This record gives sequence, C-alpha cells and structure tokens, in this order.
Amino acid sequence: MIGDVESTEPQYALPPKAEPLLIEVADTLSTTLDLDTALRRVAELVRKVIDYQIFAIMLLNEKTQELRIRFQVGHKREVAERVRVKVGKGVTGLAAQRREAVLVNDVTQADYYIDAVPNVRSELAVPLIVKNRVIGVIDIEAEQAGYFQEEHKRLLSLIASRMAVGIENARLYTRTTKQARTLLLMNEIARELTSILNVDELLKHIAELLSRLIDYQIFSVLLLDTTGTKLEHRFSLRFQENTQLKHDIAIGQGIVGHAARDKHAILVSDVSKDARYFALNPETKSELAAPLIYKDKVIGVLDLEHTRKGFFTEDHQRTITTLAAQIAIALENARLYEELARQERRLDRDLSMARELQFRLLPPKHPKLQNLDVAAKFMPARAIGGDLYDFMHYSMDRLALIIGDVSGKGAPAAIYAALVSGILRSHAPIEPGPAEMLSAVNFSLGERRIDGQFVSLICALWDDVNLTLHVSNSGLPRPIYCHDGKTEIIEATGLPLGLFDDAEYDEFKFQAKPGDLFVFFSDGILDARNKAGDLFGRHRVEQIVAENATASAECLVHSIFQAVESHASGVETFDDQTVVAIRVSGSPGKRT
Repeated sequence: MIGDVESTEPQYALPPKAEPLLIEVADTLSTTLDLDTALRRVAELVRKVIDYQIFAIMLLNEKTQELRIRFQVGHKREVAERVRVKVGKGVTGLAAQRREAVLVNDVTQADYYIDAVPNVRSELAVPLIVKNRVIGVIDIEAEQAGYFQEEHKRLLSLIASRMAVGIENARLYTRTTKQARTLLLMNEIARELTSILNVDELLKHIAELLSRLIDYQIFSVLLLDTTGTKLEHRFSLRFQENTQLKHDIAIGQGIVGHAARDKHAILVSDVSKDARYFALNPETKSELAAPLIYKDKVIGVLDLEHTRKGFFTEDHQRTITTLAAQIAIALENARLYEELARQERRLDRDLSMARELQFRLLPPKHPKLQNLDVAAKFMPARAIGGDLYDFMHYSMDRLALIIGDVSGKGAPAAIYAALVSGILRSHAPIEPGPAEMLSAVNFSLGERRIDGQFVSLICALWDDVNLTLHVSNSGLPRPIYCHDGKTEIIEATGLPLGLFDDAEYDEFKFQAKPGDLFVFFSDGILDARNKAGDLFGRHRVEQIVAENATASAECLVHSIFQAVESHASGVETFDDQTVVAIRVSGSPGKRT
C-alpha cells in the first residue's frame, strides 16, 4: 500500500518481551545524542529478540533520493561503503517508497530484490518515519528462507517508530554541534588570517587551518595571472607534503577554470563522470573548487581533492565558500602589503629626492626691498608636505607674498601644492590683486577638480613705495598685525580654493608705517600638540609676536618655531608648519 503515513506509532498487539525491549530502546535513545553510539546499542537490543545475520540502518539522502548505509552488522565494509539504493528499488527502496514494512520470505522469488550480499534468502525492511517524512530504513537479512515472521515485522515497526525520532534528534544535535564548532573555528581562522601579510606564509597557514575543518588530501591555491586569462599554481599540498606544480589552467577549462569563470563553488563527487575534469592527479576521485573573489573580481581559486568518491559534501561547499571570501581579502591584503613594501623601498629613495626638489621649488632666498624685511620658514610633517610659500615680484616695486596649506599630507599634498604653485606663477604676469588672484586660482582648480583636495591661501600684495599692504585670505588662520605697540588680528577669512566655483574673496588694505609687523602662518603652527594633548594655539603665537615686536623678521620666525618645537617635544609632528613674517622699514616715497 502506498499512501501518507502519519508519524504516530503503529498500533500492533505487543509480542512477548516487546514492552521491556521498547523501554530499553527508548532509554538508549534518550540517554545519548551520539548517533553512532545510539545505533550500535539499538542493534544489540534488536538482536536479543531477533537473531539476525545482517543488520543495517540506511539513511535517506533527500537530494539524490538514495539510501546509504549509516550503520551495519554483517556487511563487508567495502560493500557497505559503496551501497546506494534508489527509493523504489530493492526491498529497502520499496519500504521507503511505500512507507511501510516489507517482508520477503524468499528473495530469490522477488524480481525487485538487489543481490548485494550472497546467500541471503529472507529480508525484512522497515521505514523510519518522522513527522510524516521518511528519513531511512531498518534492514535485517538472514540466510534461511522464511526466517522472519509477522511478529518480527510488528516488533521492528514499533522499534522503528522510536528509532526514527531518536535518530533525527541525534542528527540534529550532531549537525548543530558541528555547525557551532565550525563557526568558532571559522571565526578563529578569520582572525588569524588578517594577521599574516606574507603571501607564502599566508597560503601555508590557510592549508593548515583548513585541514582542521575539512580532511582533504590535496590542496591547491591558483592565482589569476596579470593577463586575467589563466590561473597559475601558487601553492600546493599533496598528502601534507609541499609540491611544485607548474602547469597553468585557462579560465573556463577544468573544474577550477569553470569555478573562476562562473564565480561559484563547484562540487564534483566523481571526477571520472565530469567532462570538465583534467586528469592531473590520478589519485583524485572527488573535488571541490571555490573561487577567491575580491571586490566582485576573481583573483584565484581554492581547490580541494580527495581519493574517495563523494567525500566532499554540501556542508563542505558552504564552509569553503564562506572561507573563500575571507581568504580572498587576506590574500589580497598580503599581496598589497608585499607590493607596498616594494614600493616603499622605492619611495624612500624617491621621497628623499622629492624632498630636495620641493625645497628647491621654494624661493631660494628672501626678497630684498628697500622698505621691507622678509623672513619665511617651512617645516613639513613628513618627508614632503603640502604647505607652500612664494614671493612674486610685480612691477613698480610691488611684491606678492603667498602662503598656502593644501589639504592632506605627504606626497599627494606635495603634488597638489606644486600644481597650485604653478597656477599662481601662471597668473603672476598679469599682476592681479590679492582677491583677484584667489578667484583666478579657485577657477583654475575648479577646472582640474580632484575629489577631497583643496588649498587654503593668503595672498598679500606689498607696495614698497607707498608702504601699503593688501591682504586676502581663503581659509588660513587670520594673520597678525603688530603696530603702535599693540597686536591685532586681521579679520580676513574666506572659503578654501578648489571647492566652490562661485566663491568670492574680500580684500583688506593697510597703510603701514616703519616698524609695523605682519605675520602669516599655517594651521600646523596652531595645532601642534604636547604630550598632554594641549594645542600650541593662537594665544601663544600672539604672545611671541608681542614679545618680539621690535625684533627682526628672521628672529621672530625663529622664535615661533623654537617655541612650537619646545611645546611639542617628544610628540610626532602632525601637520606641516609654515611662517612668513614681514617688517616695515624706511618711509613712504615716490615711484620712480
């Protein structure tokens, strides 16, 4: 009879000794969640009442609809490992399909019998059903015809109803425990992988860690070459021994090539039946390949092989797919680190030259004017920096003074500073005023906009005949003007250049007198911190300016840098530092 069977226990009259046996079976199943232990104990209990010669518990693979022996007594091991019975085939397959016990008194008379064991004459198969779902079959066999009776059938059906629940509980426990162990181990692996930045060491460690999750026999990592058309063996392990493999595999060829092309893991239970397989390792029977994907780009393939057919499971595939994502990141980080290490060695040489070039781009000497004393100093936070200052001579004894601070630090800031310096120089021939110069530079940078890059500039125009100074600011700290025994702040502010196309800039005019002092500086001066985290701050700059109100421009610049260095002693310099100071000397005169 074929039909739906509820998960309720069959209603049979209990044969003698059945009730104590069922109690023992229930106790056995309830006192252990280890599946192998439970199955062995139940097999021993069944033998007390049914003296079988062959006993097997076969579990159903729902995906393939095949019954496979999970526990057995009496079968040869090699036979048990290879037995696969389709649902509906043989005595056990028929019991699974009909969802009821099948008793065959003489298998030689049953055309559906599968002759797996010689000399068998009678067989009894009982389905294991949980929640209306067949999970397997209990199968017992004997060499005598008519050996099993209806009483045996009823008793085994009662045992099966209890066993099905116990097996399902044990499987669930085993699966949950295994998943928990796997997750913990995967988390541990992920932490360890991020700490290794040498590619060869990383690959070796991956092989060691992965063996704790999957008992593979052959392990390989293949990386995509620079052309992106083939995979090259970077690391291989055969039976725990390192091996060198030199052959390359084109994308789309072989199992690993297909995994790379299709961007998903490939599980092959029997490579001899898969047309994609390249017979590189004669021992290989099953294979699992997972692509290493970083930022949606395949960078390689992780390949596992085993000498046993069907060794790798879907659980293995899920595990390796999850790990492959972490391995790809770790591998790319290690490759990037190695590349950066090579570049760093080259950059060290380049930076020393760049530092020399940057300082050579600064004015080689301070301008000499009849009525102006000029001093300037630039100190980069790194080998090269993004601060700048410049002096450009205009006609009619006028001098344009520039001080700037580029966003960021290091090489990018230095390159951007060079760009700004070039733009300033290109506009200098038309002799723009300070506000006009800032607007022109802002427009030029807008045409060459670079995300995240901008510059703060002060442009000041000194007229050495009339002793006037015009000042415009685009984001640098407000300059200091010292005159008549007092110190005041020039309230010149503005938006940095290179961010807003329509920005406008104010221009301030000062009629200077001999002895007046103007000081311009970048925010690296104000932001210098000591070990306690205190900023050097504007008030200290103003105090130093006031104390050096009558000193030369050079002396004042030196005093500021000396104070900053003392304040931040023992703390790494965070930002570039620049100071430009001008002191008025002489008296107004007529243009010649």
